[in-house]
Amino acid sequence: MTFAYPAVLWMLTAVPLLGGWMWWRARHHTEGVGFPRVADVPLRVSWRVWVRRALPVLRLSAMALLIVALARPQQHDVVQVETTEGIDIVLALDASTSMRATDFPPNRFEAARSVAIDFVEERSNDRIGLVVFAGRAFMQAPLTTDQDFLVDTIEQLRLGQFEPGTAIGSALTAATSRLRSGASPSQVVILLTDGQNNRGEIDPLTAAEIARVMGIRVYTIGVGSFGDAPFELEEQGSDEVDEAVLTTIAEATGGQYFRASDAAALQTIYDDISALEQSEIETHTYTDVSERFAQFAVPALLLVLLHALLRTTVAWRFP
Repeated sequence: MTFAYPAVLWMLTAVPLLGGWMWWRARHHTEGVGFPRVADVPLRVSWRVWVRRALPVLRLSAMALLIVALARPQQHDVVQVETTEGIDIVLALDASTSMRATDFPPNRFEAARSVAIDFVEERSNDRIGLVVFAGRAFMQAPLTTDQDFLVDTIEQLRLGQFEPGTAIGSALTAATSRLRSGASPSQVVILLTDGQNNRGEIDPLTAAEIARVMGIRVYTIGVGSFGDAPFELEEQGSDEVDEAVLTTIAEATGGQYFRASDAAALQTIYDDISALEQSEIETHTYTDVSERFAQFAVPALLLVLLHALLRTTVAWRFP
C-alpha cells in the first residue's frame, strides 16, 4: 500500500502529543465538587467511569484514522503482459547414407537429430518446420509451435528410407517455399549436410538467390571430421563437405557457415545460432490503482459516532 500524500502522515506525531496532554490535564485539573478523601473506605469503580475513561482513546483513534485517510492510501495492482514475436525457422536435415559415418557417435545422423531436438525444445516462441533430404527433399513437418509433434517427427526419422544422393539445392528450395507462407518478419533456414550437391534439378546457388530475394537468412552447417570417416556398414567414405558452396549460400543470404568436426562442436553451433536468432519479447506493464480511503475513513466516522453516543448517554456527566 502506498499514499498519494505521504507528507500528511507527519500529522500522526500530534496524536501521542495530544494524548499526553489529555492525560496530564486529567491528572491536574478536576471538575465538580470536591469531597474529603476517606482512604480506608474501599470504593467500587462503576463501569460508567471506565466508559468515560475510554472516550479520549476513541477520540485519538478516530483522529489517527482520519489522518491516514487524508493521506489517500492506495493499492497498486501491477500486471505485466508479454507479447512475443517469434521467428519462423525451417530445419533442413541431411538423411543421405553418408550420414551413417560414426565419427559422431553413434553416427552423424543420430547426433544431428539429437541436437535438432534440443534446439526445438528450447524455441518455445517460434514456429519451426522440418525438411529432410537425400536424393530428394521432403517436407516432414510444416511450420508449427507444437514442440511435441515436431520432436516426435524428428525421432521417427530413419536412415535408408530416402533415395540415395544429396540434393542441397532442392532442400533449400523446399525450405524457402515453406517459409513463403509464414507471417513472421524474421525467417531462417538451418541447413545441415555432410556432402556435396549431386542430385536434384535446382542448383544450390540458385536456391540461395531465391532465399536472398525473399529475405530469408540461411545458416549452413557442414558435418564431418576432416579426412576419411569410419562407417557402420561396409561402405566407402562420403564426399568431403562442399564448404565453398555452403559458405556462399550463407553469405549471400545474410547467414553464416559453420563447420562441425565433432558432436560437441555441433551442439555449440546450434547454441550459437540460437543466440543469433532471438525472438522479440515485449513487456507491457499496467498498474491498476485502487483507493483505500474508505477503509480508514469509515472506521473513523464510526468511532466519532460511538464517542458522541456514549458521551450523551452512559458517559454523560452532570456539571
